[in-house]
Amino acid sequence: MKHLQDHQKGIIAILAAAILWSTGGVFIKLISLNTYQLSFFRSTFAALVFLILFRKVVVYANGFALLNAFFYVVVLIFFVLATKLTTAANAIFLQYTAPIYVLIFEPIINKTKFEKINIITIIICLLGMILFFMGELSPGHLEGNLAALLSGVAFAAFFLGMRKNKSEYQFSSIFYGNIFIALICIPSLFSINALVINDLWMVAYLGIFQIGIAYAIFSYGLKRVYAIEASIIGMIEPVLNPVWVFFGYGEVPSFMAIIGGVIIVATITIRAFILESPIMKGRLKLKNKL
Repeated sequence: MKHLQDHQKGIIAILAAAILWSTGGVFIKLISLNTYQLSFFRSTFAALVFLILFRKVVVYANGFALLNAFFYVVVLIFFVLATKLTTAANAIFLQYTAPIYVLIFEPIINKTKFEKINIITIIICLLGMILFFMGELSPGHLEGNLAALLSGVAFAAFFLGMRKNKSEYQFSSIFYGNIFIALICIPSLFSINALVINDLWMVAYLGIFQIGIAYAIFSYGLKRVYAIEASIIGMIEPVLNPVWVFFGYGEVPSFMAIIGGVIIVATITIRAFILESPIMKGRLKLKNKL
C-alpha cells in the first residue's frame, strides 16, 4: 500500500512539473533577450532556488551526476533556441520525441528485450516527425526544428541517466546543469544594452517556477515512477504549451505540425497507458495461452 501511495505521489509530482514546464514557451516568445541571455538569467535563478531548497545536498555530485548535468544543459539551451527560431508547437512536439529514444535505448542500457510494439511505436512516431518538415520551412524554421530534435535526444538521455544514477545525486545534476548554463552564457551579457523590467520579471518566473520548482518536483516524482512512465505523463506539456502561446502570443502552429504532434502524442499515450494496462496485458497473456 505504501509503495502504491508513493507511486501515486510520483505521478502527481510529474504532472505538476509538466504543467509548470508548459508555461515556458509563451514567456520565451515574449522575452526580448536572445537565447543565451535568457538562459543565463533563467538558470541563475533556478540554481539559487535549488541552493535554497536543498542546501548542501546539491553540492555533492558523482561523475554520473555531472554527465546528467551535461544532458540537462543541452535540453534547456537547445529548447530555448528552438522556440526562438521556429514555432513553439514545433519546438515542444519535437522535443517530446524523447520517449521514442527511451524506447530505443532503455533495452540497450538495461539489457532488456526489444518489444515488437515498441518498434511499431517508433516507426509511427517517426512518420509523425516527418510532417514537421513538410510545411513552410524557412532556414530559421529548419534550424529550430533540428535544435528541438537534439533537445529531445538529450531529454531522453537525461531521463535514463537520472533513473540510472543514485537518488541522492539527482538534485545535484540539475543544480550543476544550471550552473554550467550560466557559465556558458556569461559572454552573451556584454551585448545587453539595457535590461527591461518586463524581461526581468519574466526570466525570474522562468527560473524560479518553470525551472527551479518544477525540476525539484520532477526529481521527487522521478524517484517513484519509471523513466518511460515519467516521459509519458510529461506529455501534458506539449499539449498545453502551444495553447498558452496561442493565447499569450497569438502564434498559430501549421496544420501539418498539429497533425504530426497529434500522431506522436496519441501513439506514445496508447503505447504507455492502454497497451501497458493490467487488463490489456491479461488479455494478451490469455490469447497467448490459447
